Amino acid sequence: MKDWWIYKGDRAVPTQRHLARLAEHRPPWRVFEGEIDPGHIVPSLDDERYAADCERGAGYLADDNEIDLVNTALLLRRPLLVTGVPGVGKSTLAYSIAHDLGLGPVLRWPITSRATLRDGLYRYDALRRLEDANLARMRAAPDESPEADEGDRETEEERPSDRKAAADGIGRYLRLGPLGTAFLPAERPRVLLVDEIDKCDIDLPGDLLTVLDEGRFDIPELARLADHQQTMTVGTDDPGVRARITAGQVQCRAFPVVVLTSNGEREFPPAFLRRCIRLTIDLPEEEKLLRIIERRIGPDAVATATGPDGLIRTFLSRRERGELGTDQLLNAVQLRLAGAWTAPEEIRQLADATLQPLSGPDAT
Repeated sequence: MKDWWIYKGDRAVPTQRHLARLAEHRPPWRVFEGEIDPGHIVPSLDDERYAADCERGAGYLADDNEIDLVNTALLLRRPLLVTGVPGVGKSTLAYSIAHDLGLGPVLRWPITSRATLRDGLYRYDALRRLEDANLARMRAAPDESPEADEGDRETEEERPSDRKAAADGIGRYLRLGPLGTAFLPAERPRVLLVDEIDKCDIDLPGDLLTVLDEGRFDIPELARLADHQQTMTVGTDDPGVRARITAGQVQCRAFPVVVLTSNGEREFPPAFLRRCIRLTIDLPEEEKLLRIIERRIGPDAVATATGPDGLIRTFLSRRERGELGTDQLLNAVQLRLAGAWTAPEEIRQLADATLQPLSGPDAT
């Protein structure tokens, strides 16, 4: 292990001292001064709700090149753009970082062709708020005629009490998304997984640049009401956790660990690539596959995967004809351990059931 590594791919290695080093060695141009809310508690990965996240992160096997580039991104406070074919563990790397450094559950933003920057930052349910306001008025004045003269009613701008009431209630209808939650000010960074960014609309990478550069964003719906109420409490992407927002602005303190995954299906603008640390994960060969099996399933599984009737050779042979994910191999090994298709002559049946190619001429 190298002395400058913060992330080491092994939670057994103490991380407190290394996280302190990470906080100390901030590039002068990447210093952020968001004010920490002492009442905002980040969920712990030790919570049983996140047991699956822990298991996923603990099972990842990072090589030295991957660890080098993860730490480069950590120290420079830059996003990590991870490219590779499906099934090589791009997304799992984010869980490994969170598990290794104890940074809380991963905030995941799955990208589709319709995803926008605002989707990741926050959601505001204006329709529900309007419905609740109308219902409240009906309850407060059930006899008020809908045909009342509109000219006798004051507008919202003329009634400060209405504006104050709006400020008091808007937080119930606003929830930060995974991107917005990741930028809440905290002493330790959160891990944000932006999954399959190459599926996004052409404008999204450019739209992300301001947030990734400045470590901040505004919520106009809250900023407009700041004269009447400076601080408001809103929901976050962490279940049951709320956060206080001042003057409609979110400014990070510890820049989040942003992991963007790509299947290599499109090119990104140079301005976006310039701000990322780029990592390409290659297909794992036999030695690494065996180490992954041992870590994820156990030593007994290695014997099941090797030998003349083992699954490794079948997996590698089929992978030459089309894409296969490492998780497909793990599924096949797990089935054999459970007693399914254990006879040497049944390996073809097992492979047909679990090792179907994801692309290529044999894909179905």
